[in-house]
Amino acid sequence: QVQVVESGGGLVQAGGSVRLSCVASGSIFRMNAMGWYRQAPGKQRELVARITSAGTTYYTDSVKGRFTLSRDNAKNTVYLQMNSLKPEDTAVYYCNAAVLETDWRSRDYWGQGTQVTVST
Repeated sequence: QVQVVESGGGLVQAGGSVRLSCVASGSIFRMNAMGWYRQAPGKQRELVARITSAGTTYYTDSVKGRFTLSRDNAKNTVYLQMNSLKPEDTAVYYCNAAVLETDWRSRDYWGQGTQVTVST
């Protein structure tokens, strides 16, 4: 079993910055891709950014140039640095971890979500 825990959300003014952290723990043999998704009220969950085990990153167009995703493989942790925040970034942010577990099975895990609210 693997646990995924996010932290770092909160209320921030437009133009401000927030850093989200996500740490995975448990029966991990190897962390594969990790990423952040978000879900705004009344909308579907969408992929925000994703990083492979080799460090290759993907960003959705709306956050390119503002958000930076990084990972610390030794700590099974990813960080999402969000700058120049806009009200439309308001959402619950979820961390996703693709894990190869010690039983040699690959599974996806989700965190519980952390709220980011950007005020005008």
